[in-house]
Formats: sequence, structure tokens, C-alpha cells
Amino acid sequence: MTDSGFLDGVTVLDLATVGPAARCSRLLADYGAAVVKVGPPPGKKGVQIQPPFFAYSAGRGTRRVQIDLKEPRGKDAFLKLAATAQVVIESFRPGVVARLGIGWDDVRAVNPAIVYCSTSGYGQDGPQAAWAGHDLDYLADGGFLAMSGKRADGGPALPGATIADAAAGGMHAAIAILAALVRARRSGVGAYLDVAVSEGVLALMGLVIDEHLATGRAPAPGGDLLTGRYACYDVYRAGDGRWLAVAAIESQFWANLCRLLELPQWTQHQYDDAHQEAIRADLRRVFATRYRDDWVARLAPNDTCVAPVREIAELPGMAQHRARRVFAEARHPTRGRFRQVAPVLAGCERAPEYQVPDADATETDAVLAAAGLDAAEIAALRAAGIVA
Repeated sequence: MTDSGFLDGVTVLDLATVGPAARCSRLLADYGAAVVKVGPPPGKKGVQIQPPFFAYSAGRGTRRVQIDLKEPRGKDAFLKLAATAQVVIESFRPGVVARLGIGWDDVRAVNPAIVYCSTSGYGQDGPQAAWAGHDLDYLADGGFLAMSGKRADGGPALPGATIADAAAGGMHAAIAILAALVRARRSGVGAYLDVAVSEGVLALMGLVIDEHLATGRAPAPGGDLLTGRYACYDVYRAGDGRWLAVAAIESQFWANLCRLLELPQWTQHQYDDAHQEAIRADLRRVFATRYRDDWVARLAPNDTCVAPVREIAELPGMAQHRARRVFAEARHPTRGRFRQVAPVLAGCERAPEYQVPDADATETDAVLAAAGLDAAEIAALRAAGIVA
């Protein structure tokens, strides 16, 4: 856990193992919340996905309990935990938590100030509420894929990151929870948050969707500045086969680039549609004369909005990331040491090293005891296989 202190005193019960809810609790833990991952005991996991040991920052700053929520005594134990928590996050299909007796109404009956966040693909109601889906489905449904680059067969390119889970879902949920916590601390009133990942995608796509609504135009890849209409905003291959990203939107940056590439004839034609193919041809020709990193050294420090297209394996060795301590060491009880991305969002403390938990280890007894269950109650639940 970090020492940022922003969420000191906030306990989060996370009922998810993967996806947007897990992304959300990861963010809250990095801001100092005490995150308790609640899962079923061994043998009662059903189709629940267990992520690889390194996923979600290897669970740094989180604790784990195992409770059979289908058992009445398991449900009661969870509600005792919820009575002392500030946040509950779940990602079951709509209606499941209500059937289990641990839904919004059940939890707020024991804790009126609780912030209860349900994450799902399409929301808790509406004709698509019951649809199963994953990141790619939500990006498709929200227009993101239609605005992405094309593959050789004409189809949209697959994204290089789980944008819907991470931003449209996880960050969406975290922002909503933080806003609700502010109100709860002021008024004592909790909140139910219906986080639909597909609606988060709409928020990410707001620029192009709002353009369509305001003008009637149907945006498409290559049709505007940010999707490839102009040569000043594109990617180019360097002489070593690696790539450069050029995003010289403002005229002064474009002028700098044209000067340094010795292409001054194009300075006044940045947004002239009639000249874009000729400009691209010249840019391709010139960029092919030097290696990628030669161009970066020449252009990037000189107000040109040029950056290298880096491979993942390049990132840990970057001087910029070393200077800002972007990567940290993790110590795992059985996996040993490995590196991971540190808590990099603004306000999170970046420690050089983190102890991360074993995914099979639990702290069920300690967490239940802190919620008020006595040793005999916990022993009886464990003997019955309700907790582990």
C-alpha cells in the first residue's frame, strides 16, 4: 500500500477478480484505501477467473478473504464486513447480488453511508443489460473500433490495450466512487453507482460523437485531424524500420518540423487537402534517411511534437522513467522478485519496492475478527467450509 494517505480510513470490499472492478480497486489501493478482495472458498469458485500472479500489480496493498456467499452464514459474515466498510464493488451479472442477499438494499440496511458500485458491460437495466461481453465488445458497441485504423482485410484494428476495462470501466468507477465518498463524508448519505463500461466508452468517444450530433456528419477513420486526414498527425517509418509518431498540430510546431526536415515548402500548406499526399511522400522519404533514435535526438527536443513508437521491452530502460521512478521492485512469497509499474497516477507515492501477497493466501480470520466476529464464530464458519 502507498503512503499517499488520500484514502486513509477507507475500506473497500471488492467482489471481483478481473476486469473493470478489479482495475478500480487497484487504483483505490494505490491511493491508500484498505482493499479487501472477497472470493469464494476453494472448490466453490465455479467459472471465476484467476488472473496470473503479476496481473493488477500482483495485488499489492490488498488483502484476501474467502467466504461462501451462497450460504446464509456466509452472507451474514459479508454483511458484517460491509457494516464497517465505506465501499463495496461488484461485477456480477445484473440481479445476482440481490439474489444472494448482498445487494445495495441489503448493505445499506446495515450501513446507510456505504458507497456501492456495480460494474457491468451495459448497465443494470435496458435491453442489453444481460449481454455477456469483454473489452473488445464494449469498444465495438461504443464506436471506438469504428474510428480505429484498418487492418489489411479492411476490418478495424484490435486495440493494443484493454481501454474499455481500464479507462471506460475502472477509472470511470474510481472517479464515481471518489465523488460519492466526498458526499458521504459530508452528509452521511451513501450512493449506488451503476457503472456501465459501454457508457464509459461513449465518454471517451465524446469528441467525435458530439461532432456527429452537432453537425450531422458521420466521422470515419482518416476523416479528421486526429484520425489521419493530415500528414502533420501520422506515423512514419525511419531508416532502421522503426517508427516515429508526428503530432505537430499547431502551426509553430509544424514550422519547426518542416525547417528541421529541410522541407520549408510545406510550412504554409499544413491543412491544405490538395497537398497532403505530396507532403506525406516527402515526409516518408526524409524520415527513411535516418534511424529512429537519430531523428528523436534531432527533433524531439526542438518543439516538433515528435516521439518514438517504442516497443514494450524498451520502456523499463528509459531515462525518463528511471528519473521519475516509474518502475518498482515487487517481492512475492513464492515467485521471488520481479519488476512492475509503480503507482504512477498523480498523488500516489512511488516506493522503490513492494511486498505483494500470494494469491492463495488469505487473511480471512483477521479481517472477520476486525469486523466483530469472535473466534468461536470464525472457527465454526471455517469448520463448515463457509470461509477459508
